[in-house]
Amino acid sequence: MQAHELRRKYIEYFVEKDHRHLPSASLVPNDPTLLFTAAGMVQFKDIFWGHVAPTYPRVTTYQKCFRTTDIENVGRTAYHHTFFEMLGNFSFGDYFKDRAISYAWEFLTLELGIPADRLWVSVFEEDDEAFSIWRDEIGIPQERVVRLGKEHNWWGPVGETGPCGPDTEIFYDAGEERACGPDCRGVACDCDRFSEIWNLVFMQYAAQEDGSLIPLEKKNIDTGMGLERTTAVLQGAKTDYDIPLFFPTMEAIQALMRRSLTGGDVLNRNIVADHIRGILFLIADGVLPANEKQGYVLRRILRRAIRSGEKLDMPRGSLAGLVDPVIDSLGEVYPEIVAARPLAQRVISHEEET
Repeated sequence: MQAHELRRKYIEYFVEKDHRHLPSASLVPNDPTLLFTAAGMVQFKDIFWGHVAPTYPRVTTYQKCFRTTDIENVGRTAYHHTFFEMLGNFSFGDYFKDRAISYAWEFLTLELGIPADRLWVSVFEEDDEAFSIWRDEIGIPQERVVRLGKEHNWWGPVGETGPCGPDTEIFYDAGEERACGPDCRGVACDCDRFSEIWNLVFMQYAAQEDGSLIPLEKKNIDTGMGLERTTAVLQGAKTDYDIPLFFPTMEAIQALMRRSLTGGDVLNRNIVADHIRGILFLIADGVLPANEKQGYVLRRILRRAIRSGEKLDMPRGSLAGLVDPVIDSLGEVYPEIVAARPLAQRVISHEEET
């Protein structure tokens, strides 16, 4: 299954479940506390916080996202990115844990055909309700339902107070041969054996200044599935960079290199392929290189991409030529990057010259 098919199938599935399909928000949120849209829930933050009433009780989106928290892992691991797409379904005071879990399981196993015995889940260690739903209602063997602490299975609050709650994560098991070794920590490990493909957040508490938790009157659901990660699972690809979504960019990088690609080049090739997507999408959403805020981050990833291109022996000034391959892959879904082509090429060329 190709990425565009997964994107379409996800939206169609949740529309059939009475969710309203809403468009992706900008990578630059209308929120002074956030630099970037890093997850699908960002555009609904005021609803989750109770500041505004939802227009629709159920929503589904595919959201363009940008993160730099894992930038040092980009290109090194199978699945870390700066720019990526997140598929999400959201419930604002409507359904809760049981239906969110059953929807996820049905979509993965029936709609996508992922073998049930390759799926593991983690739950917050004190969330007996979610544990019981997975074990007793869904029927996952108890040994594949892992209880983990807050560092793995708890979301929020953003700041000292606000909505928060436990989450449950769904992982695809690529096999023991992909583990990091005998000391692999299972789904809690960052190695390539277990790929987290979906996170279901149960916003059921309001955190208070004294650290106490008060149950919310209306409980909400926030979920996020990584498009690239799940596509890699469906295609049996070893990494996200090995799926056709990246092929035009990878081929263009190879064509620009003045020598053959070696095993030692993979890291820098992946960095360039990842960063050029983020660069183009940020520029399309109005970000320009600067010395602060979003512009500083854009300049940083531009320079990282330039350095990696130099290590690949790509001619200086050639990075702008990678804009078109990204548009070939994603321009039909995100027409704003098509419109941004000339600006992005000028900005990238200028940064390469300075």
